[in-house]
Amino acid sequence: MKTSRRESTRRRHSRVRRKVLGTSERPRLAVFRSNQHIYVQLIDDTQHHTLASASTVESDLKADLDTGANCNASAHVGKLIAERSIEKGIKRVVFDRGGNLYHGRVKALADAAREAGLEF
Repeated sequence: MKTSRRESTRRRHSRVRRKVLGTSERPRLAVFRSNQHIYVQLIDDTQHHTLASASTVESDLKADLDTGANCNASAHVGKLIAERSIEKGIKRVVFDRGGNLYHGRVKALADAAREAGLEF
C-alpha cells in the first residue's frame, strides 16, 4: 500500500520529534511549511512556551515579498527569526525541520538563520 505525502511527512515529523527537545538554554527552532507560507518558532519544550516567532504572513515581510512560497521568502524569515532570537539573548538552537525534507525552502531558512548568527 502506497502512503500519501502527508502521511510520510507525519512519520518523519514523529521521528524527528523523538530526538529533538528544546530547553531554555537551547530552544527548538520549529519550522512549518505550507504551500503558500512558511512559519518558524523558537520553543522552550520544558516550559511549553514560545519565545519568538516569524512568518511570511507578517505585514512588514509581506510588503517586501511577492510571494511567501519561495526560497527568497524563507531566507527573509530565517534572517528575521535569528535577529529576534539574538535580541532575546539566544544564540544556540536545536533545528526541528518539522517532517519536511532538508531541501529547498527549509534549507534556505536554515542557511539564512546561520548566516545571521544562530548556531545549530
